[in-house]
Amino acid sequence: MKETIALNEVVTRDGFQSEKAFIATHDKVALVNALSQCGYRVIEVTSFTSPKAIPMLSDAEEVMATIDRNPEVVYSALIPNLRGAQRAIDAGVDMFNLVMSVSESHNRSNLRMSCAESSAALSEVIDLAHQHNIRVNVSLSTSFGCPIEGSIAKERVLDWVSHFAQRQVWGLSLCDTTGMAYPSLVSALTQQALDLFTGTLTLHFHNTRGMGLANVLAGVQAGVRSFDASLGGLGGCPYAPGATGNITTEEVVHMLDLMGFDTGMQLDKLLSAAHHLTQLVGRTLPSQLLKAGPITQLHKAPLQNH
Repeated sequence: MKETIALNEVVTRDGFQSEKAFIATHDKVALVNALSQCGYRVIEVTSFTSPKAIPMLSDAEEVMATIDRNPEVVYSALIPNLRGAQRAIDAGVDMFNLVMSVSESHNRSNLRMSCAESSAALSEVIDLAHQHNIRVNVSLSTSFGCPIEGSIAKERVLDWVSHFAQRQVWGLSLCDTTGMAYPSLVSALTQQALDLFTGTLTLHFHNTRGMGLANVLAGVQAGVRSFDASLGGLGGCPYAPGATGNITTEEVVHMLDLMGFDTGMQLDKLLSAAHHLTQLVGRTLPSQLLKAGPITQLHKAPLQNH
């Protein structure tokens, strides 16, 4: 029997929030509806951040109210604070994704709080989610390195893993925020995290320095069975201008399916959605699989010159 690996889609939140031109609400809804038929476990639909902070996702309520929900899919959203959490509850979000950094410098730069202050704020949101029987996933940014501080001690990351494990959250994500992870680090850190956390451990990689798929493989070999990815590889790193961002969903699925894992994903539908996404954003996406096609896509032999 094949081992199952779950893919979680982040394109309509993590990918779209980096786009400059507003993507129409009906286009977001249509994309989520298409993705809902591809085999995902989780789709991160939007963010309930202040509309002033991220205008691209100012239509969070309307998107959540309009999508066609597949009962097999968990529809999550990024939740920054209690106000956002209440909006998300009213909108019927299935799971809260909460974010803080394990790097003091990055957390202060990104969230304008110390790590302790972020943890206290997230604790209130976790309590509210538990009261409403809503799943919680906590994403720990810069787990594999910080663009300000450099290497992050494994002990610091694991302390936060233990902390949130005690808060009985459904899931934890170790996030490679700006593409500083490498396979041996991924293997060592995730093996220790799995010893501390019995919930769903997810890895969130960026391909900024070209090691995204190698890091996925290291995570799989360490025992992780849940990964975030972005359709077409949409998304970018704010500290690495011009670099690619999130790992590409269809490339991860293609690799894992070839290796004999069961992702439950329909690659043809993914590629169709990625082609549509290219038209939506009006430019070529980082996905190599979108350009070359899967290895099952064969070609006629070239004509011979006589």
